[in-house]
Amino acid sequence: MKTKKLLLGDEAFALGAIDAGLSGAYAYPGTPSTEILEYVQSSPLARERKIHSHWSSNEKTAMEEALGMSFCGKRAIVSMKHVGLNVAADPFVNSAMTGANGGLIVVAADDPSMHSSQNEQDSRFYAKFALIPTLEPCDQQEAYDMARYGFELSESMKIPVLLRLVTRLSHSRAVVETETEPMPENSLSYPANPRQWVLMPANSRVRYRQLLADRDNMEALSESSPFNRIVPGTDRRLGIIASGIAYNYVQEAFGGKCPFPLLKISQYPVPRALVDELVGMCDAILVAEEGQPFIEDMLRGLLDRGPKVYGKIDHLIPTDGELTPDSVAAAVATLLPDFDRLRPAAGRRAQNVTSRPPALCQGCGHRDVYAALNAALEGFESPKVFGDIGCYTLGFLSPFNAIDTCVDMGASITMAKGAADAGQHPAVAIIGDSTFTHSGMTGLLDAVNENSPVTVIISDNLTTGMTGGQDSQGTGKLEAICLGLGVDPAHLHTIDSLPKKFDDMKALFTAEMSYDGLSVIIARRECIQTARRHAKAKSK
Repeated sequence: MKTKKLLLGDEAFALGAIDAGLSGAYAYPGTPSTEILEYVQSSPLARERKIHSHWSSNEKTAMEEALGMSFCGKRAIVSMKHVGLNVAADPFVNSAMTGANGGLIVVAADDPSMHSSQNEQDSRFYAKFALIPTLEPCDQQEAYDMARYGFELSESMKIPVLLRLVTRLSHSRAVVETETEPMPENSLSYPANPRQWVLMPANSRVRYRQLLADRDNMEALSESSPFNRIVPGTDRRLGIIASGIAYNYVQEAFGGKCPFPLLKISQYPVPRALVDELVGMCDAILVAEEGQPFIEDMLRGLLDRGPKVYGKIDHLIPTDGELTPDSVAAAVATLLPDFDRLRPAAGRRAQNVTSRPPALCQGCGHRDVYAALNAALEGFESPKVFGDIGCYTLGFLSPFNAIDTCVDMGASITMAKGAADAGQHPAVAIIGDSTFTHSGMTGLLDAVNENSPVTVIISDNLTTGMTGGQDSQGTGKLEAICLGLGVDPAHLHTIDSLPKKFDDMKALFTAEMSYDGLSVIIARRECIQTARRHAKAKSK
């Protein structure tokens, strides 16, 4: 029996995993993946079943925790945004070598157009590199269905499965048919061959040969997958290959009635037999895919002597930003002028919408930190401030214009150290509390070991603010962590980042930037948004 629910793509997958016998969910918050774990944490069924769900310190630890649950025969998910997969790459790639015992799905939510990210990387390349099968839903219903299917695929092949989402699917809602009778959780069990979980060379060589042999089976499963199919069309001048959400964009461009043969791909490896079948019936091929030209590259190859393949490589479809029905329609109209009616009309998009860039909230403690920091920096000849990932990255914008770099999670401290090694003074690192425990602690240890002349400011708002106020793993522990890493107690300071403390903060920043060694200043003030929520909850 089925029931219908209106769900985000993230929520649809999370509910699908719960209904498919989930035992553990792990994540580090990052748009557009955050709502997956949030949904599990808010689910009455998950609470009733006592499904383990907790924010991890970073994506690497989350991946390893999920792998540990899989080792014990339980079904687990680990979710992150695409750049988080970079952090989790070591255990992710090696998990193909250990394999999986209980079903394990790794969710990477890509962010085309960089709505809130540093880049537009395409997570499908990670799965191809790791020899791991991939699922890519085209809509919310498939996101729900692929949870159960992915667990079954993982357990049948004894390997983790990557599920790739994109922002537009993660953060849009649709009606989803869901099961009313959830599956029971797996019982505790252990791998039949536990030796392959010890990645010493003698074990790994055997496992790697098996993994390579399994690639043929992975492709055969893609050929027969219910998520891969050719939709017939009568106009064979063109065949279209559409992956994931691009399938919906193609259908929308033609009002749901695509006249061309259309191959939908939502399970990888790329099903070569289905591709051959489509190519055999069409004069040319257009590839529509969200992200980089992953499928198109494989079709073209180095020699590119087959049927003409069009797509992103020749810029017929835009190579950056999100794919849209309009961009698909324009590509078809360029190739086949008799479809010019599909070309987007000039001015179709609203012209009177003013962009609203993000800004630090009024009452945010980061504002007062930057105000005092900028005032202190005026006393130095050529100061440089190395920033990090979080709300405080907005200090790059006016009116603060306060940071000079921002590369990845935790890079503030390590880049400041490298700059100090080069002779830069002062070298200031600013990092948030959640980012510090994510990947700033190891950089601080490097600075401690050389007593590098770096001033580290931990702007502690007691939460993971940028992604909505999730728990920060270092709350109440930052001073102890810094001392444990070896920071000199004489140069470890805590101060309230309040407007009335402006002069004190400025004086403290100035003094520590003048010190020829490592200092850490924890500027603490609760996030204004979480403070309001806490006050509201307390009043109730």
